[in-house]
Parts: sequence; structure tokens; C-alpha cells
Amino acid sequence: MKLYYSSGACSLASHIVLFASGLPFSAEAVSLRDVPHTTAGGADFTAINPKGYVPALQLDNGELLTEGVAIMQYIADQVPDKQLAPANGTLPRYRLQEWLNFISTEVHKNFSPIFSGKTDEIKEDAWARLQPRFALLQAQLEKTPYLLGGQFSVADAYLFTCLSWAQYLQRSLAAYPALLAFLKRVAELPATQQALKAEGLLK
Repeated sequence: MKLYYSSGACSLASHIVLFASGLPFSAEAVSLRDVPHTTAGGADFTAINPKGYVPALQLDNGELLTEGVAIMQYIADQVPDKQLAPANGTLPRYRLQEWLNFISTEVHKNFSPIFSGKTDEIKEDAWARLQPRFALLQAQLEKTPYLLGGQFSVADAYLFTCLSWAQYLQRSLAAYPALLAFLKRVAELPATQQALKAEGLLK
């Protein structure tokens, strides 16, 4: 398998999950600043993934899988013994998908205007919309170390990635101590350390 990623982007979650899986894979960075987007090897990324964004996972059979929530669940299902996702067809699996959808639509997408908003008002409005989402996550992570309980899952890799953007954007999460504790907890996992180093985010 081959992961196409951009350092620190949402693809970091898939990178973490790949390391946690123990499966063999390669990875190639994509520059999202170039137009057209190019890979580290100089290829036009849109020729690989017409959607033009990361992550994208090239499977061993040549097929391309896109969208982080799909990629992470695919990886998890290849190594059920790692317990990165509950078994398909079970209520816990639907709880996982519930969290993945919440992170994708309510957390990830609300961070986007803070990165790309043209005015401070747009950025502040987006940050304000995130506060009740953070409060909900705070309430959950006050009760359990990870979103599904005591076991790290692909949803935690995704949440870690999104929450880590706050520091990059110089936004404080001090009002949410459970989120800060969660970030520290996940950052210390071997798979996270490997992914951060691979993406040049950790020395």
C-alpha cells in the first residue's frame, strides 16, 4: 500500500493508523500549495487522485481508496487483532462511525475557515462554532480515555489530528483540560510518534 499525504493535514490520521496496524506501506508527500498539486516525486497528484486532496491510499491491487474515514476503517479491518475498529455489524462499529462523522462534519470542517478564511470575522465565527463541539468531546473524554472507551481506535487518530491544529493556529484549548490530556495521551503512542516523525513534525 502507498499513502499520499501532506504534512500535518488530515492525512496524518491515516498515517497514524497505518503505523498502528503494523502493515507494510510506503508514503509519499503531496504539496498542496503547488498548482497543480504535485507529489514529492514530481507527479501531478490530480492524475492520481482526481479529487485533488489527501489522503489517498493506493492499494496493492492498484485501486485507489480516498476519504480518510474510509481509508482508516479499511486499514483497521485488515488487522482485526489490533482492535483499531470494532467488528463490522456490531453496535460499537456504528458508534465508531458516529464519532467519525461527527469529527469530519463538526470538527474538521469547522477548522477549515480558520485556515482559509479571508477575514478575522470569518475565522472567529468558525472558532465560536467549534466551542460546543469541544464541550461535547470534553464531556466524553472526562469519562473515558478514548472516544470508544478504554481502547484507542481510528476515531482517536482523527480527533488527535484535528485538535492538534489548534496549537498550529495559536488557538487555546485551555478551557478543555480533557482534550489537552487526550492530545498528550495520543501523542505519546508509538504509532503517533512514528507518524509525526515521518511527516517532519517531530524530531
